[in-house]
Amino acid sequence: MNNYVQSVAMQPSWMTRTTLNDIGHLIQKSTWQFEEDINLADKMNLSDVQETSVTRIKCTEKYNTWQEMIACQVYQLCCDKSSSEFTKQEFLDRFENDLDKRWPGRKDIEGTVVHCLGVMRKNNQLEQLSRDSYRLLDESSVQGLDVQTSHDVLTTEKNRDSYNVDSIIKDGCFLPKAKIEKTLERLEAKKNIILQGPPGTGKTWLAKRLAFALIGQRNDNQIKAVQFHPNLSYEDFIRGWRPSGEGRLSLVDGPFMEMIKKSIENPEKEYVIVIEEINRGNPAQVFGEMLTLLETDKRNPDEALELSYKKSDGERVFIPENLYVVGTMNVADRSLALVDLALRRRFAFIDLEPTLGKAWQRWVHSQNGIDIDFLRQIDSRMTDLNNEISADKNLGAQFQVGHSYVTPAGNMKINNQKAWFSDVVATEIAPLLDEYWFDDLEKSQKAQKHLVEGL
Repeated sequence: MNNYVQSVAMQPSWMTRTTLNDIGHLIQKSTWQFEEDINLADKMNLSDVQETSVTRIKCTEKYNTWQEMIACQVYQLCCDKSSSEFTKQEFLDRFENDLDKRWPGRKDIEGTVVHCLGVMRKNNQLEQLSRDSYRLLDESSVQGLDVQTSHDVLTTEKNRDSYNVDSIIKDGCFLPKAKIEKTLERLEAKKNIILQGPPGTGKTWLAKRLAFALIGQRNDNQIKAVQFHPNLSYEDFIRGWRPSGEGRLSLVDGPFMEMIKKSIENPEKEYVIVIEEINRGNPAQVFGEMLTLLETDKRNPDEALELSYKKSDGERVFIPENLYVVGTMNVADRSLALVDLALRRRFAFIDLEPTLGKAWQRWVHSQNGIDIDFLRQIDSRMTDLNNEISADKNLGAQFQVGHSYVTPAGNMKINNQKAWFSDVVATEIAPLLDEYWFDDLEKSQKAQKHLVEGL
């Protein structure tokens, strides 16, 4: 017991109010524990000791989040120093290697530490003396506070099946496996990609499944989908003022800031934000200063910038390396201007085309019960239509009709395949062709007739 407990007279004033009973309470609340070799007699006598304090607490390796680990290490550092004051650099010198071993391969350990210290400060566990120095407050200000966590229930995560490129194909992707693998590689390397293509080529569908494959499991808790539109602003997406319930305005984080915080708190996990129709908004305006931070080589605390709306003096934000962005873009929308060059430089662009062929035929046959011969005819006629669209000087390949138009919902049995396809042409494809050839409706009607005649 002498290895862990010293007399009150030898302790600084900030620790004199922290008895073994109090420390025991904190240990129970936050999963901290004494060194394992405290014997049973010592444990039984803890309740009799009222004027002593613990000089060392060992942080176990059973933590689920960085927040828990770092909170414990702060207490350990102060106990080892016999001082309530410490600097960020002292903490990193003492524990950075331990954190790197626990969660290897992360480059933003310092940023995560700063974030976790900020959480402790908001919980009144720490006082920030200067930009990089802190004071651990006495136990009376932290007793009973639970350490903040944002991790998912571990048992649920363990029970989830793994998800990879083969899973994407099994779900109904008709792209060659090599292209899916290359797209996933580009996402891992560039961290920001945009899937672009004509309408109906499965851009949003693929975006979400690429996210699952990157994460390694089908986990919606690590993905957030956002729809861009002309009225979306920086205040909606990053941070802005919102009315509170008390008739006041308060700063509220948007979806992108929420994902940044999740990613920093859990750097051992990958997070993905899917932005649908990214070119329908004004990306440069919506991202603001975050556009610079999207670059791969700026994903670290050294590149942190102040936001337009700060919640505290000196608050700086960076995008962690475990947050990925997958955007989708409909290249056939005439109403949209060219994509901002600054956005293009920070994203890798992946082209998607209508993908029919044998993989599509086998899938629709197995899922929906449509005859293979009938599907071959649809394939041939849709290919003729898309070749005609591509050859039109006023349209081009970006206006082709995607395969999703002729891919029924999964497991929906088609009892009358001719009636089904005729309905699709009449209610979905025909209006699109009438819009394409609005100045030559005869050409549109001829193309529609070619699709259904003689089936």
